[in-house]
Amino acid sequence: MDFLTSCREITKEVEELISGLIGRPEAGEFVRMGADGTPTQKIDELAEHCILRYLGEHPLCKTLISEEAGRVEMGGERGTIFLDPIDGTYNAVTGIPFYALSIAYAEEGIVQEGYVRDLAHKETFWAVRGHGAFHDGRPMHVSTISFLENSAMSVYGRKFNPGPVMQLGRKIRRWRLLGASALELCYVGSGMIDGFIDLRGTLRVTDAAAGMLVCEEAGGVVSDVDGRTIHFPDEVTVGKCLIATNGALHHKVIEYLR
Repeated sequence: MDFLTSCREITKEVEELISGLIGRPEAGEFVRMGADGTPTQKIDELAEHCILRYLGEHPLCKTLISEEAGRVEMGGERGTIFLDPIDGTYNAVTGIPFYALSIAYAEEGIVQEGYVRDLAHKETFWAVRGHGAFHDGRPMHVSTISFLENSAMSVYGRKFNPGPVMQLGRKIRRWRLLGASALELCYVGSGMIDGFIDLRGTLRVTDAAAGMLVCEEAGGVVSDVDGRTIHFPDEVTVGKCLIATNGALHHKVIEYLR
């Protein structure tokens, strides 16, 4: 079974499973500490177990790296899947309609396909390396905004060092904090926002792998804070900073952050 078909089937099962939990206190019940070192909540565990069961029955990859379970050998012949079963858990638990399922498939360390499902609005973002990005089946492309003064960006900074973010925040026109990085990367790719900047140093491969490919295949640029290619390790305990823009604004963003 191909990757996209499998992702659609996984989505259907996850959406049915969590539909009655959205916005309910029990969704946020603490279950355990996840492999990434952050608390696993009930809604995270239910969604992940559902996907693990599916992948056990449909061996799409040799290795699964998931935010909650960590590294799991799945028995497939090749490839690695990076999974965030619920990106934006706080939003899902409180009923804020901005949370997603994020799945990326990689071979030899390079992500080949990325899938992000907006679970609140039932929208799908999908990309294949070298073949473009799509929003609900339609080709998507980044915005053409070329001046920071006209831009809208999602910007996250370190609480203990807000200076760099404030410098940029004074320059851009609109500042948004939406709370689900996979979706925010896709929003850059679709032109709904012009940039996504995360300087917290907590972004993991499971958060970013699928959204990065969607953004890049839609014409965007993704890098570290110095403009270099960003490389995530194949595990979930290491967080990084990331800059994603429509390309036209990339060097200007880096300059202001410096």
